Amino acid sequence: MINRAVILCGGKGKRLRPYTHLLPKPLMPIGEIPILEIVVRQLTYFGFSHITLAVNHQANVIKSFFGNGSKWNIKIDYSFEDKQLSTMAPLKLINDLPNNFLVMNADILTDLNYGDLIRFHERKKNLFTISSKQRVQDIDYGVLKVNKMNELVDFTEKPQKKFIVSMGIYVINKKILDYIPNNKKFGFDDLMLKLLKNKIKVNIKNHNKYWLDIGRPEDYSKAIKIFEDKKNIFLHD
Repeated sequence: MINRAVILCGGKGKRLRPYTHLLPKPLMPIGEIPILEIVVRQLTYFGFSHITLAVNHQANVIKSFFGNGSKWNIKIDYSFEDKQLSTMAPLKLINDLPNNFLVMNADILTDLNYGDLIRFHERKKNLFTISSKQRVQDIDYGVLKVNKMNELVDFTEKPQKKFIVSMGIYVINKKILDYIPNNKKFGFDDLMLKLLKNKIKVNIKNHNKYWLDIGRPEDYSKAIKIFEDKKNIFLHD
């Protein structure tokens, strides 16, 4: 079976400015290696044979770096957006997608086993599988709980809140494309709300090891340090 992945590379990386004034976010280096090259090498290791890069902003720079993928022994081709389409609408521009395929953002550092994720999705016969991670958010204030009379009834000093968040990595069955409009900006949030409205089951698979979205400067700095300290858990080749 040929495992197919679509990597979303069309964003402008606004949260990571000023770094992304010079480089597209997928080419931001983690150590000496662009984050997207790390992802490409991981997908190759886990048995994927075909990657489509959905590109828009600085597309020629990305294409110049990755070419046809022969450097990494994988087929790489490109889907060009002539306008910003967000995260899900670009899938409608790709006309040769298989029944099940991986979709992910280009700015993710994780030790996720992508092969296991797609096999889980296929074994469960899911239509949409989200790879998730528990994230802890520190609240840097004393939090007050008050009643209707504006009287203090409880107090917590700098609590932590736990959330289950999307890792920006999904496995999608081709049937889901029917819920995505053509040539119109349509994101992950739009699709989730539409699937919930139509009572389409969305499944979650939790990942309990490493994951960082490098879209924010603080997470980018963390990713560089983690990669330098634990490079062998991210790259196996």
